[in-house]
Amino acid sequence: MASNRNAPDPGDDLFGEGPPTPGGVQTGERTPSTGGRHAATQPLADRLRPRRLEDVVGQDHLLGPDGALTRMLARGTLASLILWGGPGVGKTTIARLLADAASLRFVQISAVFSGVADLKRAFDDARRLAGTGRSTLLFVDEIHRFNRAQQDGFLPVVEDGTIVLVGATTENPSFALNSALLSRCQVMVLRRLDDAALEALLVRAEEEAEHPLPLTEPARATLRAMADGDGRYLLNMVEQILALNAVEPLDPQALASLLAKRAVLYDRDREEHYNLISALHKSLRGSDPDAALYWFARMLEGGEDPRYLARRLTRFAAEDVGMADTSALRLAIAAWETYERLGSPEGELALAQLVVHLGTAPKSNAVYKAYGAARRAAKATGSLMPPAHILNAPTKLMKEIGYGAGYQYDHDADDAFSGQNYFPDEMERQSFYRPTGRGYEHEIKRRLDTWTRMRASRASEEEM
Repeated sequence: MASNRNAPDPGDDLFGEGPPTPGGVQTGERTPSTGGRHAATQPLADRLRPRRLEDVVGQDHLLGPDGALTRMLARGTLASLILWGGPGVGKTTIARLLADAASLRFVQISAVFSGVADLKRAFDDARRLAGTGRSTLLFVDEIHRFNRAQQDGFLPVVEDGTIVLVGATTENPSFALNSALLSRCQVMVLRRLDDAALEALLVRAEEEAEHPLPLTEPARATLRAMADGDGRYLLNMVEQILALNAVEPLDPQALASLLAKRAVLYDRDREEHYNLISALHKSLRGSDPDAALYWFARMLEGGEDPRYLARRLTRFAAEDVGMADTSALRLAIAAWETYERLGSPEGELALAQLVVHLGTAPKSNAVYKAYGAARRAAKATGSLMPPAHILNAPTKLMKEIGYGAGYQYDHDADDAFSGQNYFPDEMERQSFYRPTGRGYEHEIKRRLDTWTRMRASRASEEEM
């Protein structure tokens, strides 16, 4: 089944503050650091929440010495922002710390729980505070869940400086947010946490626990892989491991049996779907069957419909392999039909075989390009008639006005090639299909070159 990672979860952010109050708004000052150990019941991810921007891991391109946000704060200004990134990469934490660094009042609302009344109240409070000389940073979690009209409501208060808007989204802002709001905000892309960033979080967790995690080195690597770039999820798993009070270090197998496997980041109707199918298509085009198999498997593991993959692979056979391997399209149809007969999981092997065949096949998009050129020519030339000698003449009148006159039956010509013109008389001959010379197209190119020479030779003979 497809992952449900995009389900509403207002607390699903690295070291986030949890869900807002029932009214949908969290207001007031940020609680200062206690500087010591927190209550044992407090989640580990909350206890390890960074207190300074430089403590945020994995986002050096934004918060490092030359990071975009670092430079912005150094100039003494903070623009309205859209923080785009997956769960557990630090969106809420960064927003709170930015408010601290810029001396702004922090107000948080969630698009999942908030409506127009909540927005109006937040805007009115910000206007009153602005009258005292203090500005407000309004953090909107899951901002993509607001509809277009609600997004338009932010425009006047962003433009007049009533608020500094920081929106957080897991969705591609190009698709999820309207252009008017995007034009007034800077989009900052937060990266999924890499191996080094996840390891840094493990070290912090061990310092907090005051003892090493009971893991072998391979199990430690497995734990990072299971987190799939999500720091909050990693620390939640660490909490489960610490609760074991294990005496012997866990190996990867013991770790896997203890912890539930993280659902794959994939949603069939959102951006990740298009990212992965693009990766599959381009890996095939690049003749890398191993990478193509990986992306194929990723999509299936994420819950993609194998029929969708069969359709896309068939398209690839026609578009990118084409005449370089004339068996590719036949195999694509055969693999598709095999899946329909066997279903999952057995039928998926036929599709995997097709992936390997397409990845290793010679490539040519010559037919694809030829068809595009022919369509453009057809639109440009309108309603030109075929030359008279290739018109059908089923009636006496048609014969009398010249239909079919002078037609040469190619099977009766030398080499079964007459060399006659088949384009409209008012149109110059065009060359749409230009074979690459790769795979079977090498033979096709040889034939076309021969026919071109014969056509030119016979045309010169007719002129003599």
